[in-house]
Amino acid sequence: MHDIVDLERRGIPGVFVATTEFITGAIAQSTSLGFPTVARVFTPHPVQDRTPDEIRAYADLVYDQIVAAVTSPAVDGSGNGAAARSADPVTAS
Repeated sequence: MHDIVDLERRGIPGVFVATTEFITGAIAQSTSLGFPTVARVFTPHPVQDRTPDEIRAYADLVYDQIVAAVTSPAVDGSGNGAAARSADPVTAS
């Protein structure tokens, strides 16, 4: 999260990607860093014991969200890339 906030402060769009296990922590940390609505995309959890094909499927699930997060204008009009965007979390099926 620190890296994404640093990029946003430099005007470079960024998006935080993690598994759904980290939703609460990501929100808390981005808020404490002064970017409560930084773009976040969450994949299903866990990932450590997944096959390469399963990991690719997880990536396919969120690919469009990630691209949208770094290419759409900030919703707060700040011009700070993804600073005010937040993607909906993806839940495990």
